[in-house]
Amino acid sequence: MRTTAQIIRDYRGPALFSFGFRPFFLLASIWAALAVPLWMLALFGAGEDMAAIFTRDWHVHEMLFGYTGAVIVGYMIVAGANWTGHYPVAGWPVALLAALWIAGRVAVLASAVLGPIAAAIDLAFLILFALALWREQLAASNWRSVAPCIIISLLAVADIGFHARAIAPEFGPASERMALGLITFLIALMGGRLVPSFTSNWMMQHKIKSQIPPPDRIDQATVGLTGAAILLWLLLPSALVAGAVLGLAGLGLLARLLRWRGWIAARDGMVLILHLGYFWCALGLVLLGASILLPDHIPATAAIHALTAGAIGVMTLAMMTRTSRSHTGRERRADEVTLAIYALVNAAAAMRVIAPFAISVHLELLGLSAACWSLAFGLFALGYGPMLARPRARRA
Repeated sequence: MRTTAQIIRDYRGPALFSFGFRPFFLLASIWAALAVPLWMLALFGAGEDMAAIFTRDWHVHEMLFGYTGAVIVGYMIVAGANWTGHYPVAGWPVALLAALWIAGRVAVLASAVLGPIAAAIDLAFLILFALALWREQLAASNWRSVAPCIIISLLAVADIGFHARAIAPEFGPASERMALGLITFLIALMGGRLVPSFTSNWMMQHKIKSQIPPPDRIDQATVGLTGAAILLWLLLPSALVAGAVLGLAGLGLLARLLRWRGWIAARDGMVLILHLGYFWCALGLVLLGASILLPDHIPATAAIHALTAGAIGVMTLAMMTRTSRSHTGRERRADEVTLAIYALVNAAAAMRVIAPFAISVHLELLGLSAACWSLAFGLFALGYGPMLARPRARRA
């Protein structure tokens, strides 16, 4: 069987399909830039027709399963190739997956007309990718990296549950919590490997003697506590014990983040943004726990958007920019466009989290947050789209 390097070297088709992250990062950024303004227009009363199409359920689905699903798949194709050495990363498999993702977005928009067919079209993307990932994982017999396969599979199950709300409404909230919980855990788990690793590499490159402590049992316990907290929230979303454990998990993630000493590498935007993404994850869990323990004081929507606009939005853009530059032959540094992207997505998250607390300017903050979000992803599509669509650059 050909290796990943051989597949890439022998590929002669369009550059956009030469590696899986290319089409998915580009498509996801375009969709994120468009989807939130469409939701805002419907929310602000742009018309009955828009309100009937761009519903709250559509917004939730497209952010969790549409946008985030595309980014995860794009990144997993890169990571899967590293784990197995022979993942089919180029050509028609990538184009097929991208076509399935696009078909899913169209089908969800036309669900009122297509009915159950829309669900089948949308579900095909995650289900087929999960099967492909498991096939390669089993062939490689690398059981240390099996967690992402499990998470992708469970995300597909959550998507099934989301569509099943049409016949069993109680599946709706549970599937949303399951999807958000899985993505949050993925950030806590994978971020716990990538953030300190990239930070440590930066320190070594700049001959900084300060070292990041290696992972220990406390790190493992914190990840385990995060998983347990998310599971409790899934099963008992209003239970005080779930709120307490979520808060403790968030504080544990914050303690891990402090151990990684991100302030030392703060002058490198591509390192700093990873720490900010992990910070949003920790803050989101703390706020989520507080919203259960103190519901009259901490709005649940603030916590949810700390995890979505904050942790997911910031961390996905952090990995999209870093991966895009690294794997297209560009210098791995944050230029002016990249720094603007980082500033805008963090501003969008901050305003969206603050909005529920600031009732007098609630709608204004929502509008500004949506504008910053759309600008961030629009800038990514404009700034990174050409490098994603063109052949790998040759460094001098």
